[in-house]
Order: sequence, then structure tokens, then C-alpha cells
Amino acid sequence: MHRLVRYAMIASLLAVLVAWWMKDELPPAARILENVHEEPKQVRAVGKPADIVVNGVNYRLHPRYAYELSGLVVSLHDSDTWWDYAHKAWSDHINVVDLCVVWGDNAKSGAYKGVSFSNNQWECHWQAKSMDAHNAFNIAQVSNNHMVTDDPAVAKGLRSVRIGDQVRMAGYLIDYTTYKDGRQLGTRVSSETRTDTGNGACEVLYIESLEVLDSAGRRWRLGLNIALGLLLLSVVTWMFLPVKFND
Repeated sequence: MHRLVRYAMIASLLAVLVAWWMKDELPPAARILENVHEEPKQVRAVGKPADIVVNGVNYRLHPRYAYELSGLVVSLHDSDTWWDYAHKAWSDHINVVDLCVVWGDNAKSGAYKGVSFSNNQWECHWQAKSMDAHNAFNIAQVSNNHMVTDDPAVAKGLRSVRIGDQVRMAGYLIDYTTYKDGRQLGTRVSSETRTDTGNGACEVLYIESLEVLDSAGRRWRLGLNIALGLLLLSVVTWMFLPVKFND
């Protein structure tokens, strides 16, 4: 029995490590959906500023464009993560996540496979792994999107998105100003083109609908949960086995 439980612990630990490594694996180009090949749709919006209040902080939203994008999530950032101090310092409770996505030829050709992606508190960074990968990657078909909502249900859905998911998102590109205790704390301004880079190049998207079209890592994440459960079970079983001095 001791040997069986020991083997179960080793096997489940190895399964945890493999599933953890693979859970954010990007899908192959052949699995990219047709609508992810398309360019974003952007139409000038006609609307008045809207005022919302979240956690006692006031925000004035200025809609600029109706916007719809289908893309592959290659990196993300959750503003609730423990090391994010900037959103707390700015009293920004409505930019719940950032989603860095690729689309178009970048998705269709698999050019994203030759690029490394990462997010900090405000930006998505990408770096080609070779000169060929650099030449194949179109920087006008990748964007970091500041996802904005005052709806807890929408925020929960946004926080469930994972790297490797193919998503369709629709809403409005907006600017918004933050007010607290009668003071203006700052204004976020959305990019309105995909060809800009650097500071101010991110889209600020007030999200009205979000749909996960496909998830490359869903099975790996399920496998990770199962492996963690088996590892915990085997450790607990080992603890309750009688002491055996000779195996």
C-alpha cells in the first residue's frame, strides 16, 4: 500500500507540473477561427457622457467609437492581482483586466508563435524570438485592451478569460475621468487606431458583451485541477498510513 500511494504522489505531482506548464499554451494556427482572421470593426459613436460610481469613486465616461474585435488572447493582466499597486493608487476600480490580443494575418499565419508576450500593470510587451519572426509579425494586428466595466457579472466574466482563449468582445472605445472626494485624479484616453505604439497606444474598451469562442487550455486547466486533487488525496492518504519501517 505504501508503495502504491508513493507512486500515486509522484505521478500526480508530475501531472501537476505538466498541466501547469501547458495551461497557457497558445493554439496552433489551424485551430484559429475564421472571425479571428478579420479586422476590428470601429464606427464613430454618437452618445453623451455617462457618470458611474464604483466603490465610492465617480467616473465620467466619454464614448468615442462603437468597437468590436475577435482575437486570440496572448497575454493578460488582472488589476486585482496582489502586486498591482497602480490601479489602487489611482482609485481605478473599473479597469478590471487588460487583454492583449492578436488577430488578422498574425492569427491566420501563426506568426504569434514566434513572439513572446507579457503584461505589466498598464501595457502589453512583445518580443520576436528571431528576425524571421519579427518580419512575419504585423504590429498593427496586436493590441492591449483596458477592459472597463461597472457590472460585477461582466467583471467576473472578464476575469475568467485565459491565455489561449479566442474571444469576441464588443462595446465602446471610451475616455474616462476619475473623481474622488471632489478631486479629479486623472483621465484615461483610448487609442483610436491600431497603428500607434508606446504610451497611449492601448484601447480603452467599455465592454458590453464578451464571448469565449474557443479555449485552447481548457483541458489542461481541467487536468491541472484533477491532478491537484489526486496529489492532495495521495498526501492525506500517506499521512494516515501506519508507520512501516521495512518496505
